[in-house]
Amino acid sequence: MQIDFQKSPDGLVPAIIQDAITNKVLMLGYMNRESLEKTVLDGKVTFFSRSKNRLWTKGEESGNFLMVKDLMVDCDQDTILIKASPVGPVCHTGADTCWDEKNVDNNFLSTLENIITDRKNNPSDKSYTASLFAKGINKIAQKVGEEAVEVVIEAKDNNDELFLNESADLLFHYLILLQAKGFQLSDVISVLKQRHK
Repeated sequence: MQIDFQKSPDGLVPAIIQDAITNKVLMLGYMNRESLEKTVLDGKVTFFSRSKNRLWTKGEESGNFLMVKDLMVDCDQDTILIKASPVGPVCHTGADTCWDEKNVDNNFLSTLENIITDRKNNPSDKSYTASLFAKGINKIAQKVGEEAVEVVIEAKDNNDELFLNESADLLFHYLILLQAKGFQLSDVISVLKQRHK
């Protein structure tokens, strides 16, 4: 990755921070060669603070770090795009972004996967999902099989509402099965993308 730090008299280039999952722009900072090297080495976004006149790792005081997932440079080689996972709010005001926007994933399947992960990691006696994880992989796989059969049966009938409900049950239990095996839906999507090439 070649970055032209010489285009600016102060040796700084803008660094746009984007959420790696939601693609929401979180903030803008400036980097010099040293802060970029530290960012790559530590895996946490480090800027050159113009007001403090020193390197500044985002979250060094608050704990709200930006964990680097990917780094890219633009076509002119004078702007960096960093895809990151924020640990807590990004803005010093406590907002999700420096533009006071909510950083939410509009993909409901991602939200559902996060809920399933929470049920797996923080089981409750009242949670159906947690009870499936407690029963083990065989029970979860059996539920996926049962739901798949029910989808096939409803597909042959003319009740769209029942078909859609059974399809939702199948997808839900499949997401649980994926997590029981240590995967996410994105892993399956990656396989499909590879096949598409």
